[in-house]
Amino acid sequence: MIGPMPVSTAAVGKRYPQTTYAVGREKVKEYALAVGETNPLHLDHEEARRAGYADVVAPPMFCVVYSAPALAAAVLDPQVGIDFALMVHGGQEFRWGPLVVAGDEIRTEASVKDISERDGRGFYVFESVSRNQRDETVCVGTWTNIVREV
Repeated sequence: MIGPMPVSTAAVGKRYPQTTYAVGREKVKEYALAVGETNPLHLDHEEARRAGYADVVAPPMFCVVYSAPALAAAVLDPQVGIDFALMVHGGQEFRWGPLVVAGDEIRTEASVKDISERDGRGFYVFESVSRNQRDETVCVGTWTNIVREV
């Protein structure tokens, strides 16, 4: 091994422009089918309406779909300095609020929560905060990437 790459914390606290994602009925259904979801609330808008929802309900992990565009700006920021050739997925944590349904417009803002070095590895922690058109926080995500030493 050559040794650890220096990790810069200059980007900690940096916020990125928010993105807006219009949640579509077919996207929710496609996602639900792709992950093997069988709950009719995710697949049948009439069933969802009978249950009191405006349209199909997005499965919780659909948050990855509407968060990704905002998060990409942070992860790809040269100031953050991630070496993608050495990066591995470290983890994800989510706190959910009101359910997301087709027809919602989700605004997501991402920020760099922490950058640190431990045991020769760089730990890059990002946060995404997603709000619907009623300004309700529908999801807060914490995303961790680890950069291995060379």
